[in-house]
Amino acid sequence: MGRIRPPLASVLSLGILSIGLCSGAMAQGIPLPPDRAAAPRPAPKPPVAGAAKPAERCESGAPVPAAELVKQANAYFNSFAYLNADFLQLNADGRRFKGQLFVSRPGKLRFDYDAPSPLEIVSDGTTVVLRNRKLATQDVYGIGQTPLKFLLKDRLDLSTDTKLIGAQRECDTVTVLVEDKSTVAGTSRIRLVLAGEPLSLKQWTISDPNGTDTTVQLTNLDTTRRPDPKLFAIDTTRTLDPK
Repeated sequence: MGRIRPPLASVLSLGILSIGLCSGAMAQGIPLPPDRAAAPRPAPKPPVAGAAKPAERCESGAPVPAAELVKQANAYFNSFAYLNADFLQLNADGRRFKGQLFVSRPGKLRFDYDAPSPLEIVSDGTTVVLRNRKLATQDVYGIGQTPLKFLLKDRLDLSTDTKLIGAQRECDTVTVLVEDKSTVAGTSRIRLVLAGEPLSLKQWTISDPNGTDTTVQLTNLDTTRRPDPKLFAIDTTRTLDPK
């Protein structure tokens, strides 16, 4: 049987470091809270003779209302049913994990961690299972306890499905900060970072109630290919073979 265990926030609060936003650009929309503001950057060093010129700073243009930024983020998340990507997870203790992410909306998700990590996280649309192949365990959670609703819901509205804290644009990057009170660890803050034209999800950061951040960064996104449905199968009655 799958075991129902205490929360493993460090795993289920999958999150991301914010990628560098263009320096010097003015934030647009609702400003993010000062406790999460980016640290000031050091003054640039004088250019070295013969060195390449630094890239020019981008122009932010006219301010964009936060409601419009959230609308753009919602439109992106609601534009695809499938997602395949490579991920890099950075834990607060400095550990780094790589793997592959598969999403089939609504509700189905799988994180396959590369060796030596023995972990798999699988959602079949109703249940989320954390598998440890080394220990031969399966820890079972309700899907509503995960902080990844922006990947799992069929239709998402960040302003109503979560509590909107702030939204801003810098250069070609949109950052949305929301709060979710129903996660397995309690109330979590989720910082979504989308960039490019058209917008694409680059990373997210999830902060648990203790202020611990877990980070995940996505690369090689593919929203056109349907993942194999077998990836999302869960059998909570079987016993895993240790590997």
